[in-house]
Amino acid sequence: MQVISDLRALWPLTGFRRLFAVRLVSQSSDGMFQVGLATLFFFSPENASTATGVAAAFAVLLLPFTIVGPWAGVLLDRWRRRQVLLYGNLVRVALTATIAVVMLTQGVGPLVYVLALVTLSVNRFLLAALSASLPKVVDGPLLLTANSLTPTLGAASAGVGALVGFVLGLLLPDGRLRDAVSLLVAAAVMACASALAARLGPDQLGPDERVDTSEMKAALASLAHGLVAGARYLVARRTPGYALGVMALHRFCYGAVFIASILISRNLLSDPADAGAGLRTFGTVLAASAVGFALAVVLTPLLVPRVGAHVWIVACMLLAVVSQLVLVVTVARAAVLATAVALGLAAQGAKIAVDTIVQRDTADAYRGRAFSLYDVLYNAAFVGAAALAAVALPDTGWSRAVFAVIAGVYLVGALVFAAGPREPVDVPAAPATVRT
Repeated sequence: MQVISDLRALWPLTGFRRLFAVRLVSQSSDGMFQVGLATLFFFSPENASTATGVAAAFAVLLLPFTIVGPWAGVLLDRWRRRQVLLYGNLVRVALTATIAVVMLTQGVGPLVYVLALVTLSVNRFLLAALSASLPKVVDGPLLLTANSLTPTLGAASAGVGALVGFVLGLLLPDGRLRDAVSLLVAAAVMACASALAARLGPDQLGPDERVDTSEMKAALASLAHGLVAGARYLVARRTPGYALGVMALHRFCYGAVFIASILISRNLLSDPADAGAGLRTFGTVLAASAVGFALAVVLTPLLVPRVGAHVWIVACMLLAVVSQLVLVVTVARAAVLATAVALGLAAQGAKIAVDTIVQRDTADAYRGRAFSLYDVLYNAAFVGAAALAAVALPDTGWSRAVFAVIAGVYLVGALVFAAGPREPVDVPAAPATVRT
């Protein structure tokens, strides 16, 4: 397998092995922590059984990815990255343990939401530090290999951690003790990640020259200006601007359906008083979505070269329309699972094609800013979906009118994108001036 071959090439590098171990353990704790929060927020008997509660919880889970990501690089030019990994994980341990104690003594309240928001922001910062550190332990041709390999295996590690957290949620009895134990196990894994980071030298991961406070303020201001300039370029270039727009629209609609699925799983397809049954039902819906994602990974590379990325995106949007019309008619378990497969295929298939268009049609001088904006839009759209769900969805999660509107939005998006440009407009690409 290619992955094993790549690992064999990288494994002799001691610095890579140590940084890679930090990534795997740190991201597995991320998965455990996020599933622990999801169980706490969405499937505890006393918590988040309403649309408003689920929407608020999702805002906490996703705001850090929207807000922290674009600014992390500037701070990582100032602080020693090995210290960020060492002490950042220790900060997560303290925050996660505090959340567990508050859960045992007070239950879910504003303090839990604030602590979770801070912890997830630290998580996002650590991911940026891991990526920024990689060129300090790998160089030459192997850097490209490492850049393609480590995020993939890191995501797989997060998935393993999420699976462990999910199993813990099923095995432990319902209640505050279950939530606290799940979080404390995640905190223990975070402590292991911190210990692994200590094996690296304090200055081994850079930066070589750290900016002072005044330079950092200037860099932050420059970054904001650069993101605005990047957005203007993408709009002027047309095709990547349209692609980001359709991605944000798709993510917004998908987010509303995802939140509805949590409520349907908990309050309609299961006994609302049995949070464990709701968790198992939602796990089945997630598995169906994963099947759709896997189909997208297989079908998109086969079909896009034949029909083109634009046609494939329109086809995915139309498939999403059909999936929502099914939910207008019925919310039977089989229908929910079938639409989860279809929407998973539509969402992931469109995302892969959008990635291709943005990469292909964006000049290198703007590509980094394009994907920073991509991340912001991707997560902000989900937060916006949470806000919509809070006011539009009933607590059962099922509304014929809401699903009909979502189907209509998908259809309008498909028609607008189908009528949009297929070739980019020539726009002079100024050199990037943003230091990240």
